[in-house]
Amino acid sequence: MAKILKGATAQETHSAILDLIRSSGTVTRVALADRSGLTGASISRVVKQLLAEGLIVETGLGDPTGGKRATLLQFNPRARHAVGISVDTLSTTYVVTDMNGRVIEQLASKGIGRDTPATVITRLVDELEDLIKRTGVEPTTLVGVGVALAGRQGSGSSLLRADRERYAWEPFAVQGQLSQAIEHPVVVENDSTCAAIGEFWAGRIPSANDFATLYLAAGFGLGLVTNGDVYRGSSSNVGEIGHMVLDVDGPECWCGGRGCLEALAAPARVVELAQQDPTLAKDLRGKRSSVRTDFARIARRATEGDPRCLELIQQSARYLAKALLSITNLLDLSQIILAGPGFSEAGDLYVQAATEEINRLSFVRAIHPTRVELSKLGPSAAALGAASLVLHSQLTPHQTSNRALTS
Repeated sequence: MAKILKGATAQETHSAILDLIRSSGTVTRVALADRSGLTGASISRVVKQLLAEGLIVETGLGDPTGGKRATLLQFNPRARHAVGISVDTLSTTYVVTDMNGRVIEQLASKGIGRDTPATVITRLVDELEDLIKRTGVEPTTLVGVGVALAGRQGSGSSLLRADRERYAWEPFAVQGQLSQAIEHPVVVENDSTCAAIGEFWAGRIPSANDFATLYLAAGFGLGLVTNGDVYRGSSSNVGEIGHMVLDVDGPECWCGGRGCLEALAAPARVVELAQQDPTLAKDLRGKRSSVRTDFARIARRATEGDPRCLELIQQSARYLAKALLSITNLLDLSQIILAGPGFSEAGDLYVQAATEEINRLSFVRAIHPTRVELSKLGPSAAALGAASLVLHSQLTPHQTSNRALTS
């Protein structure tokens, strides 16, 4: 268990103790002192402040240890709330969560399609405000709104995407418009980053545990959590695993490269290969706008035993397994979580392929295992993660790299 460093500021100590309570679920003051390295007197002082602020509550007694049973502490779930929105081509998902990251209300709406932000944002704001009113959440407890989008942070000078409609929805391009339109503090973040922080916060993963979340929707993205915060890189664009080159002579990718994971294994590639089989092609819509629907149909049939569909999904899973093996060797990971709507139908096949590959070839396999598992957050992982990102940045901001909310 990581200790709180000597010389930490009062705010850093305050938020680190709050984070220990989050990851523990329920915990005693004695256990907090042991895990943090602080004295009992220091813990009592911080806990007293957290109780006064209403962020935590006392709840029952701990296990008997021979003396007086210690009082348990836990989050006060109703003390703070956050909203998460996942804005996607096919659908828009809204969630309202309590302080634990538990969803108390949600809404699914139509996606952005090929519409511009100027066309869609008014609808997003109206749906958001209706949802907040429906929950009956006390306005003073709502700490902000997180928005998950696919794409980059930081404008740059060139368009990577030929599709200008999608470029307009990348996080850096739409941050200002959303912040001006929404009457609450707003943070806009990449969907894979949101999914990772959602696993961390709602999954009660301790800050001492480093892990990666692989998010699949239209393409692949990787979120990496280390030392209790998302690792962002020099421009907040870490995690573009979809553009890891696996075959130098492979098919062209929209990024300009060849043989990228995305070009070899993403839903669009699986559907493209399925359309080359006349028997499979007749059951697919075959339109650009229906790639995700067609992919889900192929994945579902793969789990039902269709040999042609199974071969396509297993090929995609093998490419992803190779990429995750390289990431594991590079980062020495002990846990990888697969999240997002792309794993809804055949996620177990991807887990199996990655587990077998990493267990067989990981450089550190003789030192420690690397666990690969499906997210328990479901298809709404990015929306829940966006809400979790707000809670994390507002309640436990002891890491200086947390992205600030704008209002």
